[in-house]
Amino acid sequence: MTDTAPGTATTSRRYGTRPTMKDVAARAGVGLKTVSRVVNGEPGVTPDTERRVKEAITALGFRRNDSARILRKGRTASIGLVLEDLADPFYGPLSRAVEEVARAHGALLINGSSAEDPVREQELVLALCARRVDGLVVIPAGSDHRYLGPEIAAGVATVFVDRPAGLIEADAVLSDSFGGARDGVAHLIAQGHRRIGFIGDQRGIHTAEERLRGYRAAMAASGLPVDDAWVSLGVTEPDRVGAAALAMLDAPEPVTALFAGNNRVTVTVVRILAGRPASVALVGFDDFELADLLSPGITVIAQDSAQLGRTAADLLFRRLDGAGGEPRRVVLPTRLITRGSGELPPAA
Repeated sequence: MTDTAPGTATTSRRYGTRPTMKDVAARAGVGLKTVSRVVNGEPGVTPDTERRVKEAITALGFRRNDSARILRKGRTASIGLVLEDLADPFYGPLSRAVEEVARAHGALLINGSSAEDPVREQELVLALCARRVDGLVVIPAGSDHRYLGPEIAAGVATVFVDRPAGLIEADAVLSDSFGGARDGVAHLIAQGHRRIGFIGDQRGIHTAEERLRGYRAAMAASGLPVDDAWVSLGVTEPDRVGAAALAMLDAPEPVTALFAGNNRVTVTVVRILAGRPASVALVGFDDFELADLLSPGITVIAQDSAQLGRTAADLLFRRLDGAGGEPRRVVLPTRLITRGSGELPPAA
């Protein structure tokens, strides 16, 4: 049974099939070679014939099949982008920047999310390679990227972003996680804080480890001890982060300031602090939307995710254009943005 609107004709469609150059030639009343010349912008076709062919192309919805051209040139004019989480606002500007660079080079961007799962990351990366992308920009979820070795050796340019590759040498574009965390904690120390808590992402994640290292370096530089109870790494789910924050704030000798290892941690800590009467200083790594409108505004260590994406994509296309040399590691600076929460003094 077929449902049709009154007064409309039914049309038989075979979804999944596309019109061919042969169909265009038949409709325009020309030879196959003539259609090929029009499609490929080659000379030797009269204006009237070219018009008829283009009208047939429009009427049929014909699109050129680039498979043969790709096989001849060895390039697909496409790159893959593997993110951790497409829903994370940190990755929006990064993805957009990669797409803009790809578009400027006449390339299509195909992206997907690993969901912080190393197995899913590998499946997605290899699926993109199977579709013959020319290059990859990868925010890694795993710590072993030897599976990519044969693909890189076969000519798939690959640049890692935010975190370096594991167990292989490859180009990487990173933010200065160590230096940024060190500066943020040093800022809290300069406000008079001596008991400072650190809540970060999972162990084994490069950025989490580097930010913890920066925290410890700042404390050591000021001659301050670090109690094990002041450090908590794990998943960034609100329940885990909230419990960690409350444990530090409700201890017999509570922390007077917190350093949050990424924007998801910071948002949860803001919620916890909002329900407490005492003022607790807070500095977060990563800026986030509306951070400046809270009271007090949230002091952050900001990294430029768009610049990360742009730098990685530029490096990728330089490799695709033939730039050689050893794998590069580019480290971009962070900056401290003071808004009030990181400038609160210790409670009397």
